Amino acid sequence: MLSTESAATIRATIPVVAQELDAITSRFYDTMLGDRPELLDGLFNRGNQASGEQRRALAGSITAFATALIDHPDERPDALLSRIAHKHVSLGVTEDQYVVVHKYLFEAIAHTLGEAATPDVVAAWDEVYWLMAGALIALEARLYAESGHTGRDVWRPWTVTERREQTPDAVSLTLVPGDDGPAPDLLPGQYVSVRALMPDGVHQARQYSVSGWNGERRRITVKRLRAGERSPSGEVSTLLHATAAPGDTLMVSAPAGDVTPADGDHPLVLISAGIGCTPMVAILNHLAERGAERRVVVLHADRSPLDHAHREEIAELIDRLLGAEGHTWYERDHRDAGVDGIEVRPGTLDLDPIEIPETAEVYMCGPLPFMREVRAGLLRGGLPARRVHYEVFGPDLWLGEG
Repeated sequence: MLSTESAATIRATIPVVAQELDAITSRFYDTMLGDRPELLDGLFNRGNQASGEQRRALAGSITAFATALIDHPDERPDALLSRIAHKHVSLGVTEDQYVVVHKYLFEAIAHTLGEAATPDVVAAWDEVYWLMAGALIALEARLYAESGHTGRDVWRPWTVTERREQTPDAVSLTLVPGDDGPAPDLLPGQYVSVRALMPDGVHQARQYSVSGWNGERRRITVKRLRAGERSPSGEVSTLLHATAAPGDTLMVSAPAGDVTPADGDHPLVLISAGIGCTPMVAILNHLAERGAERRVVVLHADRSPLDHAHREEIAELIDRLLGAEGHTWYERDHRDAGVDGIEVRPGTLDLDPIEIPETAEVYMCGPLPFMREVRAGLLRGGLPARRVHYEVFGPDLWLGEG
């Protein structure tokens, strides 16, 4: 909880700080990574730095946390903090790194705000920072303890045993532990980080949903990310897609992620687009293995059947689940779907013809514009916001929207 004095200062300065956050976070990353380039080696994502997504995500998390402290002083924004903590744990973030971040972040605040960065203003935002950092450190310590790690030992060698082409741009890799240790427990919907050595000698890490598992084996699905107008191509994804082969060793982190359905008999609605289907495949595998009879509605949108990863597997899993139904939308070539048991429609995902159970928990994964539109439709249909959960691949630019 913020002190009374700091709460008043934060309330008064949130508009000013929010307006300058892009400049603040830009300077923060530029100065910190300029002084500490080793942080780019396996921790910070160069692609997200180049696109600006990382600084926008940081700015969003700071303003969302500060706003939550002001608007709900007796509540901790656990959903916001949990998402960040899981991502940090998947990368091996440690407590001492919060001190480094504090140093460069507050230098950037002072430089950007100039005379407006009075001692009272700096002290109030310093209190916000350490409240947020302290909560994250505690959450991450608990997650590390639960997984038997310290934060400095999350990376293990795993050996690729199988490579399977899913689509022209997506490949599944089956992995087994490359050391003598057992495969860690995981929950359906969780992800792991893969750290790869790039051609210039710098390590980069990316997160991939665990799309399936069996005993010691774990499967991830990697989509090659091509360069767009505002974003570079995915370094790690492109490298893995081009080179990963049976016998290779990959450095993989412990599982993380909090978008995991709870057991029970309440209905589930799984909504995805593109490669966002991968956590849904894991959830469906989990339900099928347990012989679940709960109602499950699976909705997916894709460009075409050729682009749809795990298409046949998803159909088979839906067929195995007594209470499951599947609906897929393709922007083109919908008549070429060729999979029984899935109702196929042309165009983009449309909730209107779908009956969403009133007591359903919804889990979404896909591009942010897609999820925003779907979430708005679910809320218009009367589903409470607390029952709509989402997973974001990459920096979470949707922080604070629940």
